[in-house]
Order: sequence, then structure tokens, then C-alpha cells
Amino acid sequence: MPDSEPIFLLLPSILSLILFFILIKRKQRRYGNIYKSNLFGEKTIVSADAGLNKFILQNEGRLFECSYPRSIGGILGKWSMLVLVGDMHRDMRIISLNFLSNARLRTHLLREVEKHTLLVLNTWKEKCIFSAQDESKKFTFNLMAKNIMSMDPGHPETEQLKKEYVTFMKGVVSAPLNLPGTAYRKALQSRSTILKFIEKKMEVRIRKMKEGKENLEEDDLLEWVLKHSNLSTEQILDLILSLLFAGHETSSVAITLAIYFLPGCPLAIQQLREEHLEIARAKNQSGETELNWDDYRKMEFTQCVINETLRLGNVVRFLHRKALKDVRYKGYDIPCGWKVLPVIAAVHLDPCLFDRPQLFNPWRWQQNNGSRGEGTTTSSASSSNYFLPFGGGPRLCAGTELAKLEMAVFIHHLVLNYQWELADTDEAFAFPFVDFPKGLPIRVIKS
Repeated sequence: MPDSEPIFLLLPSILSLILFFILIKRKQRRYGNIYKSNLFGEKTIVSADAGLNKFILQNEGRLFECSYPRSIGGILGKWSMLVLVGDMHRDMRIISLNFLSNARLRTHLLREVEKHTLLVLNTWKEKCIFSAQDESKKFTFNLMAKNIMSMDPGHPETEQLKKEYVTFMKGVVSAPLNLPGTAYRKALQSRSTILKFIEKKMEVRIRKMKEGKENLEEDDLLEWVLKHSNLSTEQILDLILSLLFAGHETSSVAITLAIYFLPGCPLAIQQLREEHLEIARAKNQSGETELNWDDYRKMEFTQCVINETLRLGNVVRFLHRKALKDVRYKGYDIPCGWKVLPVIAAVHLDPCLFDRPQLFNPWRWQQNNGSRGEGTTTSSASSSNYFLPFGGGPRLCAGTELAKLEMAVFIHHLVLNYQWELADTDEAFAFPFVDFPKGLPIRVIKS
């Protein structure tokens, strides 16, 4: 579409997004789990089929390619990992994987996650009402800002960056109308401010490196990229911005969803407390205070809670792909160039794969399908083959293990130190990203 065409022509894609989840159930009833439609202004194959979704993700780069709307690239940047394809995406992903390696998770990031968890939880006052969503966002933003650019929580520059980031995020989920006063225009302005801020940080680091005055405490992503990559300044800026976006937004939503779901399942909270009290007792007996990797590995039921939160909450509801060639799958033809939407949420809520899928039941993820949950459960082994909360294939989220670590550590200290209840009715709103309109107000009591 030429840039000179009226901007209101972009509105059909936004309206399609809003109508998407209303229409999909109707069309599934009429046409089955795989059908053609017209979404985002393009001819589209919609898949709510577990097998096809997995096939699409596993054939990334061969039969299918990531293909997000142009407006997403316009605000996240053309070098954002979300929109990149091919070798450039692979190179950016390798950088992220190196920074989030298993060794680094064990030796550095676990300690950082626990420190930032306690910084947030220790400010909670008994019987006060506050937004669980805001607290989760504070935790994940401060963690990412510290480990990406060594920015300290509560510091004026950190708070200013957070303020700009909030404006930026509102534009990511808004109609792409680049007009004065719109959320999209404000987000583009905040993007410019954020990038200038990051670039100043880069210039200071580069100058220190040349002068031999490196700060050993600045063991962060920015330092690593400057030393070990050949990325241009523009590429580094978009990489850091996209990792702030991905690392902060999705993890905070997942933690908020866990806080939302758990009060409705008292048995799960009870079993969580038993698991984490056992870990805490062992720590006290050994004289240790900080969690270590062995402690994390003992959080087995916690991992069931995390899986169930991600399955029922569906932080990522669908993905954008495009067919690179004519594809035939089990009698279905997918024409070259057509948009393909694998709907992850539809699979996670499929009663053929997950018994009573609308029920929050962490026990469904236990290998022996323990009896403490309600009702029977589908085999965890078979259903987990189609459990794709972080995507799959070559584009599997690089921060998968960090996100699960953040959730586990936050839950550990939450259930050991607090009881909580929902202070007002609030439900997750999912157009296009999961969000609680009231911020999920909760009231806490110290345990």
C-alpha cells in the first residue's frame, strides 16, 4: 500500500483484530478447525488445528515465514526480532540465547530475579489495595532494565524510561493512525525518546571501552553486544527495544494471570505453600538464604501451575505467518503468499486435548495426573505435544526459560509471605494483548 494513500484504509486490519475472536468460534462451528477468511486486509488461512499449528511452526523458513502487519514493524523497528526473518533473525536470536544461556540463568539471572522479586514484594503493606498488574510490570521492567543496560530500580532515569515505555506500549496495541494526539503518534515519539536514551548509553560505554575504563559491574546485554557482535547502531537499538518489550510485557502478564487464577483454586495454593515451605525449611537448616538452581528444580508443582496459567491465560493468542509456496496439508491447500494464522489459544482450549479446558487445574500437568484436582485429566504427555505458549520451531521464544524462572521465583516468595484476595471484579481483556482493565486490584495479608 503506498504511503500516500489515506491512512483510514488501515482500519480494516484493526477492526478484523477486534472481531477475530468473535468470528473464529462461529466459523469453527461452520467450517471446522481450518478455514479461509480475510483478515488484516489479506486472504488468510485460520488454523485452530493442533497438528497444523505445529507443522507451521516447525517449517518456519521452509514453507512458512513470519509476517506481521506493517504497523508492528513501524513501531518496534525493522530490526526487531519479532518482524525479522531469515539469517538476520537467526543472528539476533543467537545473541539473545547467548545472553540468556542456561549457565547464565544458573549463575547470574536466578540471583537477579530473586533480588528484584523481593524489592517489589517487600514494599507491599498489609490490607492495602493495589494493582497486581502494575506490581508485576514493575518487577519485570526493573529486572530487564538492570540486565539489559545496568539501570537501577527507582533511579530517576529508570523511572523516566519506564514512563516513556508505558506510552510506547499503548501505541503498540492501538490503531496505527499517525495523526496528532493519537496513541500511535505518541508511541512513535516515545520510541524516538527511548532510542535516543539507549544511544547515549551506548556512546558512554564505547568511550569507556576505548579509554580502558570499563565497569566490571556492567555485565549486561548492551556490554555483551558491543564487545561480541558486528551489529550496526540501528540494529542494536532495535534489538534492545524489542527485548525490553518481549522480556517485560509477556512475563508480567503471566505473573498477573497466576495471581488472578490461584485464589479460585485453594487446593493449588495449599500445595504450592507445602512445596515452598519444604524448600524454605531446607534453606534454613543449611544456613543459606538465596535460592539456588537445586531449589528451583524442586519446584515441580510450581511448574504445573506455570503451565496451567500459560495454557488457560494464553499470553500469546495467535501468530502471524505467510506461506512461502503452495502447501498441501492433510487435504487442505494453502496457496503461496496467503497469510496463515495459527491460533495457539484455540488449541490450548480444545476439549479434545484438554479435559474441561476452561477449568484451572494444575494437576493435569503431573505425569501421574494426581487426584487432588477436580475431575479427570487428559494425559499430560499427549497434550503437552500441542502446548505452545512460547511458540515453537526456529522462532521459539529465546526468553522461555527466563520467563518460567521469573514466574517460579515470584510465586515462591508470594506464597511464603502473603495471602491475597481479589479486591474488585476484574477479568483479563485480550484484544490484542492480555490486559486487566482495572489492573487486577488485590488486598494482601502477611502470612
